[in-house]
Amino acid sequence: MRIAPFKVEEWMNEYELEAVYNIAETCVDSLTVEELIRLSAEPEDFFKEMAAQKLTYGHIEGSPEFRSLVAGMYKTMKPENILAMNGAIGANFLTLFSLVQPGDEVITVHPTYQQIYSVPESFGAQVKLLRLLPENEFLPDLDELRSLVTDKTKLICINNPNNPSGALMNEAILREIVEIARSVDAYLLCDEVYRNLHQDPEITVPSIVDLYDKGIATSSMSKVFSLAGLRLGWIAAPVDVIKNCFQHRDYTTISCGMLDDMLAVHALKNRDKIMERNLKIVRDNLQILDEWVISEPLVSYVKPQAGTTAMLKYELDIPSEAFCIDLFRSTGAFLTPGSCFDMEGWVRIGYACSTEVLKAGLEKVSEFLATQKVTQ
Repeated sequence: MRIAPFKVEEWMNEYELEAVYNIAETCVDSLTVEELIRLSAEPEDFFKEMAAQKLTYGHIEGSPEFRSLVAGMYKTMKPENILAMNGAIGANFLTLFSLVQPGDEVITVHPTYQQIYSVPESFGAQVKLLRLLPENEFLPDLDELRSLVTDKTKLICINNPNNPSGALMNEAILREIVEIARSVDAYLLCDEVYRNLHQDPEITVPSIVDLYDKGIATSSMSKVFSLAGLRLGWIAAPVDVIKNCFQHRDYTTISCGMLDDMLAVHALKNRDKIMERNLKIVRDNLQILDEWVISEPLVSYVKPQAGTTAMLKYELDIPSEAFCIDLFRSTGAFLTPGSCFDMEGWVRIGYACSTEVLKAGLEKVSEFLATQKVTQ
């Protein structure tokens, strides 16, 4: 199996740990273990319970409590519709590994997380890209999608809210995509790792599994719950898909960490508190980013509607990777080049870090842009 280099992950691996101002991170500002545990009224009791645990493999599919709490975030899912995985990246991989065979036709939005199109391509699928364009606010052209599907289409992959753009497909768009998938009896995979991080508090968007009987949703504790260190995610899907994934999972994963599961259960029990914290961060920080973009003559963007990321267009004659490396080396501010998403002339920012880091990082980007205006 040959697979394309994972551009965004290779970029993060190379530079992230040395960043002074990490405004490339895509999680909402991470919680400490103590912050997480102290969401409960009796944190000492939780620590005692954890300390008493014997470190076995634990529940292979994910603990019953974890699966029940995850299922409760959907309208139509039950615990048997949920399978725990090592992050959303594991959930996506296992879904693709279980469903996609050589010669299958897969349609995926682009730009998105590269795994969603490079993995099925590596399995021998014919991958067709549905371009998300800034002039259409990074939303899919549904007529183009209709023209791409055929009787051979096995799977359609979307990402909502979208990484990297922060675009949000509303219920009406999702229902149209469902009808397109249904017309060719295709599965519909939606990476929903940023789900419910909406800028507009009046907007609600259903999960794809609550709209389509062949819908599959993947998500994790990483982005929305600020707990990437748990490395715990899940697949939500029809029971037959879960059984298929579980059969393939035996070759890749025995179980996820039982302590991770315990911490995730604790977070899910305190979901409302975490969401209140994290929605405030993303909404306050986007206002800061928006004001900064307006003030910078060399920068523009399509304002994100959800999630934690945005694509910034810069008006300089310099490749995006060189832009980000020069910025990083001269200021310590860390962004992701648009080349990781096949979008030259753009960079991705993650604006859900701590507000102090965002402000300081944007100030450093402004300093860098000021020098570029002189030299270009």
